[in-house]
Amino acid sequence: MNASYNNIPLAERLRPKNFADFAGQEHLVGENGIVVRLIKAARSGAVFPSLILWGPPGSGKTTMARIIARELNAPFFEFSAVNASIKEIQQVTRDAEVGKRPIVFIDEIHRFNKAQQDRLLPHVERGEMVVIGATTENPSFEIIGPLLSRTRVLVLKQLSTEWLGRILAKALGIVGKKLGDEGKEFLLEAANGDARILLNVVEIAASITGEKEISVVDLEEALQRRQLSFDLKGEEFYNTISALHKSIRGSDPDAALYYLARMLEAGQDPLYIARRLVRAASEDIGMADFRALLIAQAAFDACNELGMPECNMALAQVVVYLATAKKSNALYMAYGEAAHDVHQYGNLPVPMHIRNAVTKLMKEVGYGKNYNYYHSPIGEKLSGVDYLPDKLRDRKYWSKRVK
Repeated sequence: MNASYNNIPLAERLRPKNFADFAGQEHLVGENGIVVRLIKAARSGAVFPSLILWGPPGSGKTTMARIIARELNAPFFEFSAVNASIKEIQQVTRDAEVGKRPIVFIDEIHRFNKAQQDRLLPHVERGEMVVIGATTENPSFEIIGPLLSRTRVLVLKQLSTEWLGRILAKALGIVGKKLGDEGKEFLLEAANGDARILLNVVEIAASITGEKEISVVDLEEALQRRQLSFDLKGEEFYNTISALHKSIRGSDPDAALYYLARMLEAGQDPLYIARRLVRAASEDIGMADFRALLIAQAAFDACNELGMPECNMALAQVVVYLATAKKSNALYMAYGEAAHDVHQYGNLPVPMHIRNAVTKLMKEVGYGKNYNYYHSPIGEKLSGVDYLPDKLRDRKYWSKRVK
């Protein structure tokens, strides 16, 4: 084996050259997969569409784009939205051979802003290039509507441990090392469905060990830290904060603690989480346990004063308290109905008897007339006294929910 080959990263050496060797994604590249069918149609004269490949890291987006270009015998140009300019991409159409529509692959296309994505539109519309964008983020949120409507979104799945195991077997053959069952189990779990992480760890571990078999210690040293796949602003962020809130609402403290830890350990701002917990205390517990709001606010104050990692226990405490507290959305529903009436009826006149007569004229026209200065010792409203506007006199927002 020559030296130049050995200098190629393991992930690149194992990159498939055709769909027969492709790992996973059978729903896209299998015998009846949409990508295979689109390629067959293009060979028969149909137009191959621009694509958005949406999937987690290490699921094969770049490899898929390269194989598509090879199968179509099309010029292939690869860019990263992190550092590429639209001007560079536009130059591709000028440099392409006449009659050969280039395939332009844009990794992390979600990092292009709206103006940059707008500038791609004419080239896609006129068919001057096939754009294949790769993203780990939900295209519905990150890709502008006009570009999204002119592309086909294909969803790639996280690689299963079965597929990762096949990739691992090939990798061990190339590096000439063995890996025991414990090591395999550790690595397949740590890779979290990402083939690139798996291959990088194998390559580093193989280079630092002097033994024929890679140990778990070697893998831990190569990995340094478990990979936490969590985008602090993307869809995974919204999925996880939603899971935290709904686990609390569903009275599952174990799940709630898991999602809290998942966010904190990935570096999420504890103040954001604390704000959501304050909201959950009122929205999902409300008057069923008034202490919930006090405890949630105390946790917010702790986060503000201490920061991470000291405030993690305060957040854990409030998460468990909220998850195990009695639940009621009566306050949430009552406020929602009141807000609905505000928007539907606008600023209805306040009853005269509870208006504040701050001037002589106001008093003369009836402001505050017959106001009953009354304090109920048991918190019950006097019958026959109305505080709502006339149009809403019989409305019950909260009291109908209290038995």
